[in-house]
Amino acid sequence: MIQTVVKRDGRIVGFNEEKIMAAIRKAMLHTEKGEDPALIRRITDFITCKGGSQMSVEEIQDMVELQLMKSPRKEVAKRYIAYRDQRSIARKAKTKDIFLEIIETKANDVTRENANMNADTPAGMMMKFASETTKPFVDDYLVNEEIKDAVRNNYIHIHDKDYYPTKSLTCVQHPLEKILNEGFCAGHGESRPAKRIETASMLACISLETAQNEMHGGQAIPAFDFYLAPFVRKSFIEEIKEIEEVSGHDYAHLYQAPVQDYVTAGLGHLSGDERVLQHAINRTVKRVHQSMEAFIHNMNTIHSRGGNQVVFSSVNYGTDTSPEGRCIMRELLKSTYEGVGNGGTAIFPIQIWKKKRGVNYLPGDPNYDLYQMACKVSARRFFPNFLNLDATFNQHEKWKADDPNRYQYEIATMGCRTRVFENRNGEKTSVGRGNLSFSTVNLVRLAIECMNIEDQEKRIKTFFDKLDRILDITAGQLNGRFDFQKTAQAKQFPLLMSVLWNHSQELQPNDSIEKVIDQGTLGIGFIGLAEALVALTGKHHGEDENSQKTGLEIITRMRDKAAAYSEKYGHNFSVLATPAEGLSGKFTRKDRKDFGEIPGVTDREYYTNSNHVPVYYKCSAHHKAEIEAPYHNLTRGGHIFYVEIDGDATHNPESIMNVVDLMDHFNMGYVSVNHNRNRCMDCGYESAEPNMETCPKCGSHETDCLQRITGYLVGTTNRWNNSKLAELKDRVIHR
Repeated sequence: MIQTVVKRDGRIVGFNEEKIMAAIRKAMLHTEKGEDPALIRRITDFITCKGGSQMSVEEIQDMVELQLMKSPRKEVAKRYIAYRDQRSIARKAKTKDIFLEIIETKANDVTRENANMNADTPAGMMMKFASETTKPFVDDYLVNEEIKDAVRNNYIHIHDKDYYPTKSLTCVQHPLEKILNEGFCAGHGESRPAKRIETASMLACISLETAQNEMHGGQAIPAFDFYLAPFVRKSFIEEIKEIEEVSGHDYAHLYQAPVQDYVTAGLGHLSGDERVLQHAINRTVKRVHQSMEAFIHNMNTIHSRGGNQVVFSSVNYGTDTSPEGRCIMRELLKSTYEGVGNGGTAIFPIQIWKKKRGVNYLPGDPNYDLYQMACKVSARRFFPNFLNLDATFNQHEKWKADDPNRYQYEIATMGCRTRVFENRNGEKTSVGRGNLSFSTVNLVRLAIECMNIEDQEKRIKTFFDKLDRILDITAGQLNGRFDFQKTAQAKQFPLLMSVLWNHSQELQPNDSIEKVIDQGTLGIGFIGLAEALVALTGKHHGEDENSQKTGLEIITRMRDKAAAYSEKYGHNFSVLATPAEGLSGKFTRKDRKDFGEIPGVTDREYYTNSNHVPVYYKCSAHHKAEIEAPYHNLTRGGHIFYVEIDGDATHNPESIMNVVDLMDHFNMGYVSVNHNRNRCMDCGYESAEPNMETCPKCGSHETDCLQRITGYLVGTTNRWNNSKLAELKDRVIHR
């Protein structure tokens, strides 16, 4: 007798004979003789009694077909078989339609899910084919019904679900000094330690690219200046030795001679050791500049993940006050300002200036001149962004100005906004750690479901009850994914689990990676706080003080729940201000379909990213900062504040400095500035002139604007999905 049934998605459910009866009845009603209740009952009873204790859906349907063929109603069997075929075709139709859209390179939300990925190339197509077929496998076999229902009903989104079966991790901050000083072996090749700046620059590229192929998120270097500084001095010594060979003189006493700053200068007025010293400095600076130029060019041309996208890379710098570290920063900034190729703006790496009082922020600070230079570069090239080491939540009790390894205690971030610092399972640091996975909660849907409750106090309470339930499900899902990830063996990630993650060198190839990745973070993200507040209170947090109060209560609840999950599961849970890209429209479309068009809530093509004031809301930069700043301390998994400025920022670096001042004043963690930049897609010419339709250099009409999408730049908006294009159109200037 049949007791349980194995469904097509692998789930085992109790047997229900009514489903057999309903299927036979439906087939009979499509024949001339119509329904025969007695025959339906007889066939159902036979299958129920003669079937095995556990059968698959297909096996039961085969038995139904056989019994109908044996019965006097063979025409019913034909209708039943035809119905089965139609259902099978219907199940495959959706996949077929998606595949055809990929093949035909249609611009839609599937092919434009990630603006950094060219899904039109053969490798890009293969990635999308794999992605769209892997996601259903995850639903069928790797998540439980409660999680599946939460996703299906638009309450949560599991990010990078297509990578779920690979057990890969999201991102990591590279401890680059290990690779530069020790070399590494990953896959079929190995690299020796670096001896000069050119090699160090190249190994930095290789480290980022190799790790990108082992992960589904981004790659970052937390202290680019500190890591590469020693190789400036090594290259300087090489130049001294080169002079020794040419001149026949011994200048060994100059190998470690103090260098006040690596700045080029003429030699005409110099003689003796001073002339040799300056000549070596000039040669060294030239090599450093070429190395930084090569680093930027490589990060914009080296492809990863099957060849369909460049490495999603970030570099943090700004606090090394040594002459060598300053040289690295100066030449990196110069190369960035000059641009790549025909002078175009480099999309990667995302550059992040680590702002620190007493180091590089105020006049008189050792690196203040470089801070001014960074603002000048950002005014033309969008990067660097600015990270606030002075924020109360970004400080480390072990940081000391005279510690040569102080970068270990400095916060670093991924360019998109992901933040890793606190650590319940190891040392508090950003270095050698990263995010493991994250999932996002749809705050708007929860709020819409409470809109019909007239009493506001009861409405808010009901919302929090719903939020608590969805957060519990999200935390359980993230913990389940961790339990799956931890079963991976170290050999599956040749570079990541031998060098990059803290304590990975202690692992043997067949060891589980659990004890290493437990230092990573699990992120609970959120989207649409502004729209959720409109649904709950009638106004968003940018336009009403009471709404702001409610918004802070919501994200505080999420922060407190994340802390409780950390205790419950023993992991590093944190709240992430999600950098929604494709998700911003996906959530909205489903909610609008279910609830209709609600003014201020579902009446646009997108939900507002995380805790931001809506892009269409006209307000000053100061007001926007004042509203968004308190959320940075609550979102320790990552956050960003951005400002849209008007006109040509190229000659106005003070506008960038003003935004950094807002960051300092309001205790924000991470900021970026958007401004106008047009680009000719044919020759690469760039201009800050508004609405450039014809390229003044080559006459082409193929022009586009260079813009930041969620924290990173995209060379063309042609790769943006419809929701983000709608958001871009709505953005207003913050004066």
